[in-house]
Amino acid sequence: MALSCGAGALAMGGTPFSGHALDAAHVQRAAGIADKSAGCTSPHPNFGCVIARGERVVGEGFLYAQGTKCAELQAVEMAGGELCKGATAYLNLEPGDCHGDDSALSALIQAGVSRVVVGLRHPLRHFRGKAIHSLRSEGLLVDVLGEDMRSKIIEDALKSCLVVNAPLLYRAAYGIPYSVLKYAMTLDGKIASSSGHASWISSKLSRQRVFELRGRSDAVIVGGNTLRRDDPRLTARHGGGHLPIRIVMSQSLNLPEVANLWDVSVAHTIVTTQRGARKSFQKLLASKGVEVVEFDILNPRDVMEYCYDRGYLSILWECGGGLAAPAIASGVIHKVCAFVCPKIVGGLKAPTPVGELGMVEMSQALNLTDVSFEQIGPDMLISGFLQPIPDLTPVIPTLGDTSSIDPTLNPYDANIIFFYKTWDPYGALSNFSSHPLHMPDENGVYITWQSVEHYYQANKFVGVDDPIARACVGEIKSTGSPEEAARIGRTSERQHPHLMRADWDTLKINVMYKALKCKFSTYPHLKSLLLSTVGSVLVEASPHDLFWGGGREGEGLNYLGRLLMQIRSEFLGCPFTLKLCTLLETHCEELDDSMKMREKEGSIQCKCSLGERESFRSSCRLGKCSLTACLINDSKFMNCKSEVVHCGEDRSYCKKFLVSVFDSLLRS
Repeated sequence: MALSCGAGALAMGGTPFSGHALDAAHVQRAAGIADKSAGCTSPHPNFGCVIARGERVVGEGFLYAQGTKCAELQAVEMAGGELCKGATAYLNLEPGDCHGDDSALSALIQAGVSRVVVGLRHPLRHFRGKAIHSLRSEGLLVDVLGEDMRSKIIEDALKSCLVVNAPLLYRAAYGIPYSVLKYAMTLDGKIASSSGHASWISSKLSRQRVFELRGRSDAVIVGGNTLRRDDPRLTARHGGGHLPIRIVMSQSLNLPEVANLWDVSVAHTIVTTQRGARKSFQKLLASKGVEVVEFDILNPRDVMEYCYDRGYLSILWECGGGLAAPAIASGVIHKVCAFVCPKIVGGLKAPTPVGELGMVEMSQALNLTDVSFEQIGPDMLISGFLQPIPDLTPVIPTLGDTSSIDPTLNPYDANIIFFYKTWDPYGALSNFSSHPLHMPDENGVYITWQSVEHYYQANKFVGVDDPIARACVGEIKSTGSPEEAARIGRTSERQHPHLMRADWDTLKINVMYKALKCKFSTYPHLKSLLLSTVGSVLVEASPHDLFWGGGREGEGLNYLGRLLMQIRSEFLGCPFTLKLCTLLETHCEELDDSMKMREKEGSIQCKCSLGERESFRSSCRLGKCSLTACLINDSKFMNCKSEVVHCGEDRSYCKKFLVSVFDSLLRS
């Protein structure tokens, strides 16, 4: 069915579009709807899809949250079969499939779409150009803005695509989250009076816009001065939806014991500080549920790199001038949003938005680009970029190119596969991926759970005889995304810890295991993806979840990675173990000769005691070879500190060499 209320036709004033103008208009529409989930869910790559027949829009969709139905499939379902055949699909961003089944591409191909117009190639290297190549190989005509299509109107459409995914582009190009510095100041450039009073400089309408900016951010950052002076809450205050993490930067931890940010029942708070600062106060914060992260030297750049590791796309800085200046100087601020209010407060010592930058001449001043002006009530919002939105990211060199560039790289290094966000290369391994499960509910009745995370969060409260617990389970079941299921479950856990099932700590690993096993048993393409990682250690790369993730410095227990490796081993089964033992037993002499040759060439460096072959063969026949155990039970291999793996009683091999042997087994 065609869209109504003017949505199905893009012509303005009755004048039909033609050529590039029509394509540009549809791409801009795709970019516009891609932004629809802003504030409802945490920042994620923004995908929008418009399917059109000429000027007539017949279907459209957008990605609501990570782990939800892709935009292309939504658009196809809205349009219906017949209207898709021969139609053109307009995408603001090249599809980046993390479902493991190319669902976005399959939807367009199977629907009979004949042409695809792509606004922007995917900036993440593991997706870049992949979908475009796949569509073209299936016979679809694919046009990319700025490459296959060039004109002034196309440039405007391309800019829309860049802006809507600016956080993703900055993250991909610079290795840190996209950061916006926001402040409100009087007409004479003050953010507070001489006494420090600042409530309120801006109007209510401007403050409402700030709430929107927070809702678009993974985290909001303030310094110790702002916390002491304003005691902010830093919530989005929109009555639901995404709530950003609150981050406080304080070197000395000279902070009050009572503050609004220490109430984590509504939103999580992280305090970053210098290593060793006020250990007693750190314990106090931890007792309140506040997370404390220490740095050797606390500075904006390191904090942003840490936020990058946590998977954040967008950060809002609401700090004072003392923190804004080093953040700008370190190059982590990409955009500035300044609310200029028609007030004058004066004061020689009244604070200003940005502290000392060391500039002595106006010629050194930083110029903003793409500056925009918007009147919000009595205030003027001036915004612009300190660093232009990056367009293209470098192409990763091939393995051969990499070896020639850096000959020190060893192809026999053990491979570690990290996964975290659903848009990571192995994002389909995540418990947040969009793969419904058919599993029992609290009554033993089999129902469809939208994701592993839905099932896991609901089971925290299953069997608890309390109306609030039952309501929580029901809300988790019905919510639309894994992210929302996690938010409901975690918030309920913080606010009502007494409603958690008493045996949860002992059961949660088994609950996650059952859900993961169901997921990878249900979807053959996911099972294939998991088996493709054989020989690699799987690590859930969360730097802050020390139970399910690997932690910031490898200190995490990585139980999610361990469970996936356990399931992988179960899928491989006993025949694989026997095959490995047979290979090692049969080719002992070849392995010895090969390792000696590589040691001689210098491609591996180790002092391996080769030992007695017969002892090794006997161990393999009895299934006692610890090498076999290590490679099949990856957790042992991963936790092995030595560079040498011992087989039998007195035989050992270089770990790097054994990985190459394992790879040769897989290829055989």
